[in-house]
Amino acid sequence: MKKIFLFLLIIYSVINSNAQTIIQKDPAIEKMVSEVNADSLKSYIDHLVSFGTRSTLSTTSDNKKGIGAARDWVVSKFEEFAKNSNGRMTVELDKWILPADGKRVDVNADMGNAMAILHGTDTSDKRIFIISGHMDSRVTNVMNRTDDAPGANDDGSGTSAVIECARIMSAYQFPATIIFVTVCGEEQGLLGSDHLAERAKQNNWNVEAMLNNDIMGSNNSNETNIIDNTKIRVFSEGLPVVDLEKKAATIRQYGLENDGASRQLARYAKEIGERYVANLEIVMVYRNDRFLRGGDHSPFVQRGFTAVRFTEMNENYDHQHQDLRTEKNIKYGDLPEFMDFEYLRKNTAMNLSNLANLAKSPSVPQEVKIDVKNLTNSTFLVWKEPKNGKPKGYYILMRETTAAQWQKKFFTDKLEMRLPYSKDNYFFAVQSVSNNVNESLPVVPSIGR
Repeated sequence: MKKIFLFLLIIYSVINSNAQTIIQKDPAIEKMVSEVNADSLKSYIDHLVSFGTRSTLSTTSDNKKGIGAARDWVVSKFEEFAKNSNGRMTVELDKWILPADGKRVDVNADMGNAMAILHGTDTSDKRIFIISGHMDSRVTNVMNRTDDAPGANDDGSGTSAVIECARIMSAYQFPATIIFVTVCGEEQGLLGSDHLAERAKQNNWNVEAMLNNDIMGSNNSNETNIIDNTKIRVFSEGLPVVDLEKKAATIRQYGLENDGASRQLARYAKEIGERYVANLEIVMVYRNDRFLRGGDHSPFVQRGFTAVRFTEMNENYDHQHQDLRTEKNIKYGDLPEFMDFEYLRKNTAMNLSNLANLAKSPSVPQEVKIDVKNLTNSTFLVWKEPKNGKPKGYYILMRETTAAQWQKKFFTDKLEMRLPYSKDNYFFAVQSVSNNVNESLPVVPSIGR
């Protein structure tokens, strides 16, 4: 019996030693992910709730109440974390006066986005990655600027995720730049993110990806009574907004309706998030956002940037946009007691793993082409080196035309690859890979001859 057991053990060891490693993790990112703390997230939310209301129209002169006190506190946290960055993190309160519009802004509003910028170590690398949440809150009447509007989940959860990512990542170095921002004015019409997106456009920021987090810290829904803290949705645009008419013919001809930049980012977020965070499924939703709602990623999408929105799987509308009250034994209002901080921890870690993997990766391969000059049952891809970073090599991604996710990866250290799969039957993309297995965003090839 002992001999049989020893024989089986040897066979298992041989098989295991020759097995291909399917999932590779960067130890530095694993460490960052392990540092995300549910108690820290709860403390941030409790502090945000303590300001009473964070309505965009509330006071900016009181140091204990209102949106002004809240944004100053966020800035103070960023400044605290910046001390760990050896001067690489700078902090600012991007302020402006928004004239009354007679709609959701009935007086001239003192606006401000709290931002921490973790500058990249490679001065030639101009890539920027943004993580955002909105700090403002509301009750039933969006114009009510005095009643308590705790905003624990909407969007204390997203704001706290941004703060926690800044806390952890400030102590690490990345070739590319990361911006941590909590915007104002979301409930009044995406005003803070619109201001930031326009600033990015006017200043030619190279924003490669924007991760927006809004309502991602509660695990249950009203009506259906589903309770599940193992899934989070990622909303993404399938088609480009900018120059769609010019691009439409190519998109139709090659069937690329599901391969816009934001949809690629959503696929990327799912793969990387599930790689680093246990017991979490990122569910792709093929819409830019939910019905009757809007998110701070939309102003970026509308200007041609790549952006997605993360939102919890099961929303509870008893705890969103509600006056604090109890009716028929149902307690209404967006309070911390209705949140799941372990769920928020996982969702924050998912964001962090994506930010870190993106900012550590080389930039995308350039001039990716698929050769179509001959009728073949194989696929030949060529590309050029990325503008920044020194890749270990490249992954060629492949999926069936009906598949939602990339199904196969092929590695090469060359600038071309021929695959024994027909280009008529599959979609392909190419991404750069660093020595620490950090992948760039994938690039869908254009047609070459």
